[in-house]
Amino acid sequence: MVVTDLFLGEIATELLKQLLTISKKASLCKSSAESLMAGINELIPMIQEIKLSGVELPSNRQFQLDHLSRTLHEGLDLSKKVLKSNRWNVYKNLQLARKMEKMEKKIYMFINGPLQVHLLADVHHMRFETTERFDKLEWSAKKLEESIGNLKIGVGGGGGGGWMEEAVKRLEEEEMKWEGSFGNNSFSGLGVEEGKRKVKEMVIVRENLNIVGICGIGGSGKTTLANEICRDDQVRCHFENRILFLTVSQSPNVENLRAKIWGFITGNDGMGGMGYDSVPKWDLQFEWRIGAPMLIVLDDVWSLPVLEQLIFKVAGCKTLVVSRFKFPKVCNATYNVELLRREQAISLFCHSAFGKTSIPPAADSNLVKQIVDECKGLPLALKVIGASLRDQPEMYWESARKRLSRGEPICESHESQLLDRMAISTQFLSKNVRECFLDLGSFPEDKKIPLDVLINMWVEIHDIDPEEAFAILVELSDKNLLTLVKDARAGDLYSSYYEICIMQHDVLRDLAIHLSTCGDMNERKRLLMPRREAQLPKEWERNADRPFNAQIVSIHTGEMKEMDWFRMDFPKAEVLILNFSANDFFLPPFIDDMPKLRALVMINYSTSNATIGNFSIFSSLAHLRSLWLEKVSIGRLSESTVPLKNLQKISLILCKINKSLDDSVIDLSQIFPSLSELTIDHCEDLIQLPSSICRIHTLKSLSITNCHNLEKLPPNLGNLKSLQILRLYACPTLKMLPPCVCDLIWLKFLDISQCVNLKGLPEWIGKLSRLEKIDMRECSLVRLPNSVASLESLRKVICEEDVSWLWKEMKKVNLDVQVAEKCYSLDWLDDY
Repeated sequence: MVVTDLFLGEIATELLKQLLTISKKASLCKSSAESLMAGINELIPMIQEIKLSGVELPSNRQFQLDHLSRTLHEGLDLSKKVLKSNRWNVYKNLQLARKMEKMEKKIYMFINGPLQVHLLADVHHMRFETTERFDKLEWSAKKLEESIGNLKIGVGGGGGGGWMEEAVKRLEEEEMKWEGSFGNNSFSGLGVEEGKRKVKEMVIVRENLNIVGICGIGGSGKTTLANEICRDDQVRCHFENRILFLTVSQSPNVENLRAKIWGFITGNDGMGGMGYDSVPKWDLQFEWRIGAPMLIVLDDVWSLPVLEQLIFKVAGCKTLVVSRFKFPKVCNATYNVELLRREQAISLFCHSAFGKTSIPPAADSNLVKQIVDECKGLPLALKVIGASLRDQPEMYWESARKRLSRGEPICESHESQLLDRMAISTQFLSKNVRECFLDLGSFPEDKKIPLDVLINMWVEIHDIDPEEAFAILVELSDKNLLTLVKDARAGDLYSSYYEICIMQHDVLRDLAIHLSTCGDMNERKRLLMPRREAQLPKEWERNADRPFNAQIVSIHTGEMKEMDWFRMDFPKAEVLILNFSANDFFLPPFIDDMPKLRALVMINYSTSNATIGNFSIFSSLAHLRSLWLEKVSIGRLSESTVPLKNLQKISLILCKINKSLDDSVIDLSQIFPSLSELTIDHCEDLIQLPSSICRIHTLKSLSITNCHNLEKLPPNLGNLKSLQILRLYACPTLKMLPPCVCDLIWLKFLDISQCVNLKGLPEWIGKLSRLEKIDMRECSLVRLPNSVASLESLRKVICEEDVSWLWKEMKKVNLDVQVAEKCYSLDWLDDY
C-alpha cells in the first residue's frame, strides 16, 4: 500500500512532463495529450491526499488504485513511444493517437465511474455506521440508567463505592467490541482480528517458533484466518512477499507438494511436479541455511506422517500448519480458532440472511436470535443456514428453528453434530436440487470439479436438460453450498461448461457424504469412497454377495491391478466415477455388470499420464452416453471394437492420444456414429486432426483447445454439416483455417482466440450465413476478407484493439465489436 502510494505521484509527475513534450512534438497526439494532462491534473490532488491520509484502504479500493497505477505506467510507456516516433510517419502517429485517446478514456472512466461510486459508498457507510453507533450508545445508556436505578449504596464507604468506574469500564468495553465487529467490511472475517493478532505474534515476533499451527473444527474459519495472515501488509513486509500457500487435503500428492516447497525455498518455483530426485530427504532435525526469511502455509493438513514429510527445517523459514487437528510433536505453538461470540454471530448471520449487519425492524428478533444460538457460533453454519432462509416466509423460519432445536447440545463431538445442523439447509431444497447437492460427495476433496462432468451426470440420472442443470448449480451457489469458479471467458451463450468449475468446503462435502451413506449399504443410491485408499473398502467386499443398487458409484484409489478388484454386481448403476492417482490403472472388470451405465468419468491426479489396462471393456458399454477421460494414455481402438451407438459426448483432457485416433487405425465415424460433442484439451501430442472425424455427421460441437502442437485441420472439415460450434482456442502452431470451413452452413460460433500464428480468415467466410459470434482475441490478423460483409447473422466479435477498427469500418448494423482484455490463467495447474 505504502509502496504503491509512493510511486503513484512520481509516475503521474513524470507522465505530465512527457505529455508536455508530446503535445509540442506530435500534432496528431496533441489534443489527446492535452486532454490527458487535464485528467492527470485532476488525479494528482487525489493521489496526494491518499498518500498523506495514513488510512489503510480496503481491498476493493486498493484494487482500483493499483489499476490506476498500471494505467499510468502504460501512459508513461506510450509517451516514450511517441517521443521516439518520427513526425513524418503519419500512419504510426495515427495509431499512437488512437492509443492516446484510449488512455484518456480509461482515466476519465475511472474519474466519472468508480470514483463517483466510491464517494457515494463512503457517504452511505458514514451515515450507516453513525446511526448504528448512536443506537449502540443509546442501548448502553439505558443499561447504565438501569444500573444506577438498581444501585444500593453501602454504609461506611463499602458496598459499591466503585460503581461509577465499573460502569464506565463496561461502557468502554462495549464500544471496543462494537468497533471491532464493524471495523472490517469482510463479514466472513468477523471476529478474526484477535486470532490474527495472536498468529502474527507467533509468525513474526517469536523468532524461536519455526513451526506454528492454526487449529479448529471444520467451518470455523481456519483457512480464512490463514489467508488474512498471508494478505497482511506487516507479514508481507516481514517476509518480503516470500509466502507460499499450499492445500494439502486428505489424499495429497506428497511428492508433488515436496517439490513445490523445495522449488520455493531454492527459488526454482517452476519445477512444479518435476525433479523429485533433487529434493533432499533429510529429517526434521537437520538444519540448512538459505538466508532470506520466508513463510510456508500448509492448509488442510490431516495426517502427521504427511506433515512430517512436508517440513523443511531451514533457517529463516517458518511453516504455518492449518488443520482440524493439533500436531504437538511438530508444532512449537498452536492457536485454537475461537467460535464467534453472539454479537458477531448475529452480524454474520444477518449479512447472509438479510444483507445487513443487524436484525431488520421487520424481522422477528427473538426468532432470529434463537436460530443464531442453534448455530453455536460456527461461521460456515451461520452463512449456509442464513442463506437458505433468505427471502423465506416467517413460518418457514419457525419450522427451521424447531428442526435445529432437536439437535443435542454442543460437546466435544461438535463437528459430527454440525453435519446434523447443516443438514437443515438441504431439507429446504427441492428434491432435484438436494439430489444434485448430494452428488457432490462423489468427488475428491479440495479439487476443482469441471462443470461439464456435473452437467453430464445430472442430465443422465435426474432427467433434466442442461439449462436446468446449470440453474441448479446457480441455486446451490446462491445458497453457499458450493463455490462457483468462473473463467473470465465464461458466461455467455456459447461458453463451454469446461470453462467453469466448482469448489466445495470440506464440511459441506462431509455433509453430502454423511447424508448419502445412511441405511443399508447395498440399497444406497450412492456408493462412495470418501478419500483415497490403497484398495476397495473391506465393507464393500463383505457385502459383495448381494447386488449393489447404487445409481452412482465413486471410487478413489491409487494404482489398481487386475487382481486388486473383486467381483461386484451393479444392476442399476448409471454413473461410474474413477478417481485415482497412478501411472498404471486396470479398469474394473465389474464394468461388465453395469448394464445401465450411461456416464463414465476417469480422472487421474498423478503427475504423469496413466496407462489404462483392460481398455477393451469399452466394447460392453452399449448404453454409454458420456465419456470423460483426464490425464490418461488413450488405448488403441480397432476395427473389431463394438460401435458405441449411444455415445454422444467425449472429453479428452490432458491425455496422450498416441495416434489412437488416426485414420490408419480406426474409422471414428463407425465407432461413434451418434457423437454430438467432442472436446480435446491440453493434448500435446495431437498434431493433426484425423479426417475420419469429419464423417461423423451428427457432430454439433468440436472443441480443440490448448493443443499447442496442432498444425493443421483436415481438408474435409466442411463435411460436418451439423456443426454449430467450432473452438480452436490457444492452438499457437495452427497457421491457417482450411477453405472448407466456409462450407459449415450451420456454424454459429467460431473461436480462434490465442491462435497467434493464424494469419487470416478464409476468403469466402461470408458464406457462413448463420454465424453469430467470432472470438478472435490475441490473433495477429492484418486484414479481413471482403466477404465478411456478407455475414448477415453476425452479432458479436471479440478481438484486439488493432483489429477492432477493421470491423468498425464495415459499419455493419447491430454488430457489437468488443475489445478483449488480457486474461491469463494457470489455475488448471493447481491440481497437478
